[in-house]
Amino acid sequence: MASLLNPALSVGLTSNGRARRVRARSLVSPASVSFSRRRLTIRAAETDTNEGTVKPQVPDKAPAGGGSSFNQLLGIKGAAQETNKWKIRLQLTKPVTWPPLVWGVVCGAAASGNFHWTLEDVAKSVVCMMMSGPFLTGYTQTINDYYDREIDAINEPYRPIPSGAISEDEVITQVWVLLLGGLGCAGILDVWAGHTFPIVFYLALGGSLLSYIYSAPPLKLKQNGWIGNFALGASYISLPWYNIFGYFVSVLITACYYVDLPSVDRWAGQALFGTLTPDIIVLTLLYSLAGLGIAIVNDFKSIEGDRAMGLQSLPVAFGAEAAKWICVGAIDITQISIAGYLLGAGKPYYALALLALIIPQVFFQFQYFLKDPVKYDVKYQASAQPFLVLGLLVTALATSH
Repeated sequence: MASLLNPALSVGLTSNGRARRVRARSLVSPASVSFSRRRLTIRAAETDTNEGTVKPQVPDKAPAGGGSSFNQLLGIKGAAQETNKWKIRLQLTKPVTWPPLVWGVVCGAAASGNFHWTLEDVAKSVVCMMMSGPFLTGYTQTINDYYDREIDAINEPYRPIPSGAISEDEVITQVWVLLLGGLGCAGILDVWAGHTFPIVFYLALGGSLLSYIYSAPPLKLKQNGWIGNFALGASYISLPWYNIFGYFVSVLITACYYVDLPSVDRWAGQALFGTLTPDIIVLTLLYSLAGLGIAIVNDFKSIEGDRAMGLQSLPVAFGAEAAKWICVGAIDITQISIAGYLLGAGKPYYALALLALIIPQVFFQFQYFLKDPVKYDVKYQASAQPFLVLGLLVTALATSH
């Protein structure tokens, strides 16, 4: 019991089994423990000097009024509490995060210049999307939730693992099923594409390993805001694209340091249909910087838990105000640089199209994200990111012509 207590908390256990928990404004004296026949109370003597009662600093984090069943299926905040184990398992995979990875496969195929609208190529793409989205992204999200269960107990105690809606053994089983399913799809794609070297399999294996060390101790890359977020961004941009190309896997994994699954999709998409060129390496790694900015967006909602657990996310390290501008700067400056690269490469129409797609992103940054990155994070991402991923496709098409 003692290990679950935070000295900045006041916890009361009443005879009916219900727990009360509040955070007070300041520490003014050490914790005290008192026993009685009916009730055990453990609390830090933390009171407001002007008021005789303990006042909460942070509102109750549980979803109000039962939450949304749709949010629950997507795996985003505001989710309804669920008892159906299959729905809970789906929630852990966060389906809302699959589209960028699936889109990565599309961009990689487009950049290869070798995709054709035949039944075989479409079927290959669908299997690659299944590998990158439900299987390997689902694996990444599930393992991240497993190793974040202590932080989630602070930030989002109603999530499936900290709330006890699913057991840790069941979560571990899900991790293995998703990982083996994704690697199996990768192996099938290599055989299908006639690769003499199983490039897609090794990309998937390398990305899965890096996803593990991103979330799990002792390395736990996410403890460092710069390394963790760049690794996450690189994986979302580069690997999914590269799988369509087919070689230089060691160079790319080393360059990315850590590769989350969305990058696996883009490289995966290219490994299936084409070959890797230097400009693709440069452009995907540049887009990884934009991915760093996207990754920072998700850190704001976890500031309290990250600080308590000693994780140096950028909002914790630099403060929320500075981190907001680092985030939007990484996203916007990177895309403007890529537009300049396309212009210099003699592709002005693609450069202008990319610049046109940056404008609404900047608008939504000022409209939502810069006003309140915690309150509007989902609304901002839903509004702005479609334009960013369309820019990815424009860049992919530019490299294929």
